[in-house]
Amino acid sequence: MKKIAVILSGCGVFDGSEIQESVITLLEIEQQGANYQCFAPDIEQLHVINHLTGEVAAGETRNVLVESARIARGNIQDVTKIDVNAFDAIILPGGFGAAKNLSDFALVGPQAKVQADVVSAVQSFKKADKPIGLICITPALTPLLLGEGVVCTIGSDKGTADAITAMGGIHQTCAVDDIVIDNNNKLVTTPAYMLAENITQIASGIRKLVQQVVSMS
Repeated sequence: MKKIAVILSGCGVFDGSEIQESVITLLEIEQQGANYQCFAPDIEQLHVINHLTGEVAAGETRNVLVESARIARGNIQDVTKIDVNAFDAIILPGGFGAAKNLSDFALVGPQAKVQADVVSAVQSFKKADKPIGLICITPALTPLLLGEGVVCTIGSDKGTADAITAMGGIHQTCAVDDIVIDNNNKLVTTPAYMLAENITQIASGIRKLVQQVVSMS
């Protein structure tokens, strides 16, 4: 049975992993006859957002690994524990945690850096010629993870697409229910909530992404 590593970035669209994207990813992995193991970095979040008001919760701190464990039902490990030899592919769901916790893209855009352990994990799959799936905002990190010339999509948001270009990536406009495949890098990306208006729309693209990643592995 194929096994997919999944990196989460917290719990909640505004300060962690997008919950609906994450759950659909995990569901589709199993429906494709594979299984998964979730991982997250053991670091503090940039900040905590009150998802009812959209405001920063002043004075509150949370840990990315601990929060990600909510989505994984406790079955999660530190991202430093990823052994590429034990997995067939890796997928990163979206949510602004990718731009705030896994990187500082939300703060500095094209000058961003990705958290070192996440870079190491993703690049280990590239070096092993194993498929990589990036969802929603996570493809904005593609040039930082995989190098210049990599092809990806975040849908059609001009500002984010321009940032990808500035970092050396090649952005392709993509419909919400579709995927972009960079065969040279075994990379699959889909816009999800960078473009979607509801859970049905994100499910279509994420299902295609997971199916492609599993089939490429």
